[in-house]
Amino acid sequence: MNATMLYLRQLLSGNDFALVNPAAAQMMNFAYLVGDRDTKECVVVDPAWDVRGLLGLAAEDGMKVTGVVATHNHPDHVGGNLFGLGIEGAAVLVELSKVKVWVHELDAPRLAQVTGLSPDDLVGVMDGGSLPVGGTVIEFIHTPGHTPGSMCLRVGDGLITGDTLFVGACGRVDLPGSNPDDMFASLQKLAALPDELVVYPGHHYGGARTSTMGEEKRTNPYLRVRTLEEWRGLQGE
Repeated sequence: MNATMLYLRQLLSGNDFALVNPAAAQMMNFAYLVGDRDTKECVVVDPAWDVRGLLGLAAEDGMKVTGVVATHNHPDHVGGNLFGLGIEGAAVLVELSKVKVWVHELDAPRLAQVTGLSPDDLVGVMDGGSLPVGGTVIEFIHTPGHTPGSMCLRVGDGLITGDTLFVGACGRVDLPGSNPDDMFASLQKLAALPDELVVYPGHHYGGARTSTMGEEKRTNPYLRVRTLEEWRGLQGE
């Protein structure tokens, strides 16, 4: 599509939305609005902490929310209970906007469990699938490791990486459902993507809110690992 028609807005919890929630500020989650400026349609990627705030920001831009995309099933990205803290998320957005949630099929059962959504509210996707939003097309790239169904979203010249790849780091692999070897394979998969892709991570853990694949290949120690044996050593195995 024409790059000028792509609508992609990066929003940081505690800074751009969820302004009065100290936990949201501490977690430093990114949510994204992605869509088509021409048709005024967008989806919310990883809605959590302050759903009405996210919807309000989309409305300020004249955009209508037509769906939700979850990069993975953890409550700080989709809502639910996190260490006793209740986080609003996808379920509230589905109730307010009457939309579906697109999630990798391997993460769908757990997402339904943590959010309370019905399986009928979810659309299971697979690696290589896509979602058109107006003239914008979101491509799904399965990148397991952090969770079985973690995925990255390629849209235009951007790559929304969830908790797979951060600026200067990668997602945790010591949580229930994580798999270190899968994470290594996923990072190698991302390393094969073009250098010019802009990296939009799931958390603000680096010195910058975005990076590029080229910069990450040069400087991110987790992308510089070449063999599984070296990777396992890095993980202390």
